[in-house]
Amino acid sequence: MSTDNQANTASLYVIDPPPVASLSIANKTERFPVHRVYCVGRNYAAHAVEMGHDPDKEPPFFFQKNPDNLIADAAQFPYPKMSNDVHHEIELLVALKSGGDDIPLENALDCVYGYGVSLDMTRRDLQGEMKKMGRPWEIGKAFEMSAPAGPIVEVSECGHVDTGDIWLKVNDEVRQTGDLNQMIWKTSEMISILSTLFTLQPGDVILTGTPSGVAAIERGDKMHGHVAGVGDLHVTVS
Repeated sequence: MSTDNQANTASLYVIDPPPVASLSIANKTERFPVHRVYCVGRNYAAHAVEMGHDPDKEPPFFFQKNPDNLIADAAQFPYPKMSNDVHHEIELLVALKSGGDDIPLENALDCVYGYGVSLDMTRRDLQGEMKKMGRPWEIGKAFEMSAPAGPIVEVSECGHVDTGDIWLKVNDEVRQTGDLNQMIWKTSEMISILSTLFTLQPGDVILTGTPSGVAAIERGDKMHGHVAGVGDLHVTVS
């Protein structure tokens, strides 16, 4: 962009616009710009049970993180303030290249650009307080740097990931383990259902839920997350 164009763009705003949130793409220099981050709650039956819910009686529900909550190519997760009980949740990340409203189930996977490995870090104590009061979860879920994420792997390289191991180790001890085929709501279903509630856009990201075994982390812990066919994520709690 030329200097003149930069000046003209800057004059549109009273303050400098924030940078575009983005994720890296495996084997590419270009980046994936993030529009919104949708999260699916209690999408593995065992995790729903450990959180005190009956998975057989619940329709899917969604909450959001902010795009700039993502830590691209994360190596560090800074322990957040105002919490003494921060939990790890390993998740498959789905990145969309297209969207729309009321997307038919049979067309939903056509929207997928690729897949990644991510963590939905949670201030569980603050989330619990909000649940008791019937209030939104943002302070427990959508805090700064709450979603460490690895590179996106394009569908052309990994195919549509719907089965295989998903696990998380902390200090080489297995904490969470499951299989992607245990997701109650599959990727195509999540996309289709979300598109009835929101107009999905290119750049939207979906965090697809976590298997059981969520637990607290401490400063100095080393987290190693894995999703079969997608890759690994190594993050140290600082």
